[in-house]
Formats: sequence, C-alpha cells, structure tokens
Amino acid sequence: MRFAKHAGLAAAVFGLASFGPVSSGLMSVATAQTTATQPIRVVVGVPAGGVLDPYARIASEHMEKTLGRPMIIENKPGANGNLSALTVVDAPADGQLIWIGTQSMTEINPSAYSKLRWSMKDFVPIIRGVSAPLVLVTHPSVPAKTLPELIDYLKKNPGKLGYASFSPGTPSHFLGFQMNEKFGLDLAHIPYKGSGQQTTDLVAGHALMGFSQLGSTIPHIASGQLNAIAVTGPERSRFLPNVPTMAELGHPDFTTMIWFGMFLKAGTPQAIVDTYVKAAKAAHTDPDVKTKLEALGFDVPAQTGPAVAAEIAAQTERWAKLIRSSGFKAD
Repeated sequence: MRFAKHAGLAAAVFGLASFGPVSSGLMSVATAQTTATQPIRVVVGVPAGGVLDPYARIASEHMEKTLGRPMIIENKPGANGNLSALTVVDAPADGQLIWIGTQSMTEINPSAYSKLRWSMKDFVPIIRGVSAPLVLVTHPSVPAKTLPELIDYLKKNPGKLGYASFSPGTPSHFLGFQMNEKFGLDLAHIPYKGSGQQTTDLVAGHALMGFSQLGSTIPHIASGQLNAIAVTGPERSRFLPNVPTMAELGHPDFTTMIWFGMFLKAGTPQAIVDTYVKAAKAAHTDPDVKTKLEALGFDVPAQTGPAVAAEIAAQTERWAKLIRSSGFKAD
C-alpha cells in the first residue's frame, strides 16, 4: 500500500499533531496519507529573476530529499513581501507552507508599514541561511572610481542623478537616503521591483548608481559594465577583495548585511519545526549546496535557534530610527 510506504515518514517528519484532531482523537489515516505526499509550498515574496528566487530553489531541492516530499516554489510578489507573509499567516500552522523571509521584510517592514497585518510574532524561524553585504555601484559613465570622487561629483552636479534601489522600503532604499542626508546631496530615489530589474537598468545606464545585491552585480563588475565603489559589510567581501568597506572609508554607520532565511507560522508543532530545522541545516551545510549559494555571492552562516529571532529584534530597532528620520511610510 502507498500509505504503508509513507506512514513511518509522515509520523517522523510531522508528528501526529500536524494532521489535526479528529472526533475519535486519533489521526485520520486519509488526512495523514494526503499530508505525507502532497507538496510543501515555499512562498517567495518577489518575482523570479533576482537572487531570492534561486536561493529558495537551491535550498528546497536539497530539503525535499531529506523530508521525502516535493517542495514547490510559489512566487507571490507585492508590498515588499507582505503578500507572501500573509499567505503563510492566513494558513493553518501545520508546516505545509514555508515563508522565505528577508532582512527587509522582517526588520524593516514592521516600521515602514503602519497598518501591517502581520508581525514577526506570527513566525518561528527555521534558518537564517545566507547573508551578504550590499555594494555601491556606478555606471561607467560616472567619472568617479572612489567614494570621495563620487561624493565630489554628486555635489558638483546637484539634481542630475538619482540612486536606484531594488525596492522601496529596503536597505537599498534607506542607504541611498542616508547617503543623501549625510553628505548633503540632491539624489532622487529611483525604485525598482527586484534586484534583477535594478541591475538591468544600472548596466544599461538608465540609472547611474545604487546600493545593489552582490549576486546580481558581481558578473557586471567583473566585465567592467559597473564600477564597485564600496561594500556595506563589516569587512571586505571575499568576492570583491579589492573593494573597500564603507566602514574603512570612515562611515561605519552604513554597515549592513542583507540575508535570506526560512520561517514557519508560529504555533506549528515543535516536532515539525525541529524536523524542518534539521533538514534546512543539512541543506545549507551540504558542500554542493554551499558552492551553489556562494556562486550567487553569498556567505552561508546557516544560523538556527533563538539567536535568529534575537538578531531580527535588534536590527528592527536600528532600522526603525532611520525610517522615522526619513519620514517614509510604505502605505
């Protein structure tokens, strides 16, 4: 029987609680069979084409082997990830949906949206999988190779340039705002819908500068289609070892690391959470998976446990201050 083949796996992976109570107080065999074989939905809050989508696919491909169940990617872009978050929050806490959360969704959205219908209390972290700095890039038509040269050029050409962000309400947006404020510049904000679109227009010269995803821009930096001015990490990126950090240039307040991770809805039975954490950890520490993720320009911290939620809470306070000073409201 097909159920006999999967019954042990279902119990081990999800625990009886995940299948929901029935009138007899026992697990429904039909429900268990369906749950053990139906796909796990992995909800991604951006369009395909940037670096978040391949991260989700690479990690999921390994995890589905460990879990013994297919995992399908569902792209639900909109409102900087809020629609994807609500997809999970509005569903049962049964482990059938995994949310791919990002730094901007988890740390910035709570302050940027005044009427947010979810909070981080609605989620339990599985893993903070990958991280990377942003890189300040310019189009080659901008006659500046260093940050001091760029600032000087921008001051001499007020109102002529804008900074591209990969979405409003993201670190890419607020670091550009911070640059405007700190150096007394006159840069317009040019928002895009994802890092793929942002990078495409930077390479084409439709936008001339911006804080961008490392994975999207490294090939274009290597080919000379974009110039790398500085990275936002606490130390130089091993992917761009000749590019200085904003901190070493005297601006540690620009230090920022973006990250992607996986979450379940709060209230999911602990047995399910533990199983997913184990599968995610195995995926992110697998040498083949790490190689693929590093090829996207990521480090792979594979952080699990209470430290993930604690770091999110600490960084949320930091971004809240910057958002208040900018006056930005995503609503």
